[in-house]
Amino acid sequence: MNPPTTTLKIPKTMAAIQHTLNLHHNSTFSSPSLNPNPLTSIPFKIKCSETHKNWTTVDQHVSKIDPIQIIPRSPTLPALMASSSQQTLKHSKKVCLFYCPETHALAERVAAQSDAIQLRNISWRTFADGFPNLFISSAQGIRGQHVAFLASFSSPGVIFEQLSVIYALPKLFVESFTLVLPFFPTGTSERMEDEGDVATAFTLARILSNIPISRGGPTSLVTFDIHALQERFYFGDNILPCFESGIPLLKKRLQQLPDSDNVMNFREFTANFNTYALELLIGYISIAFPDDGSWKRFHKQLQHFPTIVCAKVREGDQRIVRLKEGDPRGRHVVIVDDLVQSGGTLLECQKVLAAHGAAKISAYVTHGIFPNRSWERFKPDTTGSPEEGLTYFWITDSCPLTVKEVKNRPPFQVISIADSIAAALQI
Repeated sequence: MNPPTTTLKIPKTMAAIQHTLNLHHNSTFSSPSLNPNPLTSIPFKIKCSETHKNWTTVDQHVSKIDPIQIIPRSPTLPALMASSSQQTLKHSKKVCLFYCPETHALAERVAAQSDAIQLRNISWRTFADGFPNLFISSAQGIRGQHVAFLASFSSPGVIFEQLSVIYALPKLFVESFTLVLPFFPTGTSERMEDEGDVATAFTLARILSNIPISRGGPTSLVTFDIHALQERFYFGDNILPCFESGIPLLKKRLQQLPDSDNVMNFREFTANFNTYALELLIGYISIAFPDDGSWKRFHKQLQHFPTIVCAKVREGDQRIVRLKEGDPRGRHVVIVDDLVQSGGTLLECQKVLAAHGAAKISAYVTHGIFPNRSWERFKPDTTGSPEEGLTYFWITDSCPLTVKEVKNRPPFQVISIADSIAAALQI
């Protein structure tokens, strides 16, 4: 009987890792040319045997990015995968997905993730006076169906027309209604610092909380990395907020980098190994938070990485970014935050990290807002000088207008949340 399918990922590191594995896991490695350079392709032959498992010998060639993958032979694997796919589709919730003009491309990517998601059209027109003239196609055809709307509140000028559709869809006798709002735009205005301040995050939450109830009950709201977690309490009982995050997508991307060594997967495999081996496998990536708020927001999701925390301090009339804790020397430091607007804080953080010896600096934000083309302030590091530019700047496609502007412009790379949205629609 064939053993169950298992994937084992082994990082490309130094001879000490090989020696440690031999001692602790009864594995035999042979390599004609063992090179400690993690960027060099290395041929390996791997054998692993235990009393209850029989592994075949596998010859692999390590690419510059991908780790070795060892999968026991299973002649029934293709059939099992096909059967599993058919069963998944059979039990998937079929969803009619509407979208606004800005999210058309993202909606297509979401629909491509599952055959259970079907795109539906809305006619977005205006009257002569500029007010919306809207028409929902196949309104009777969605009766009894699960319906979702993919919104983008990129500016106040587009919110009213989308709210008109959002309030109309649940009343068309649909089985359930889900609003997908990847970026909650007023999230940074969540508190009052002086009498007279208006917390517009609370205002927008109240508007969404009054979406009409569908036949299946309250509306579900899917949003990503809302600025402050306490904003969940701004929503009323007639809406069910589902708070998703782009951080798992970032972690997957980091595991693909040559200097990551895939510490997350290998940490599980080496749970009983000595501390020295684990230290060797950490790689060169550290996570930097530009302020305490970002650290509170994301540090638990990124706790396996070495952490650096910056802080804003006031010197006279200026607010200066300082290094609060952590050591960036010789590291590939990734600055993580929920959103970026002008980018001033990220640029200051970049300068501080470079001054303290960071080898490379990258950045990640879930929401790249970049008003007034402020993304132009971020330059790629083409000379190995982290104080001059970023190796990567990752954003998601939660802000479609930004995606169009930065597409194919280094250092920017777009990580799509389409798969996460498709999964959330099945909840």
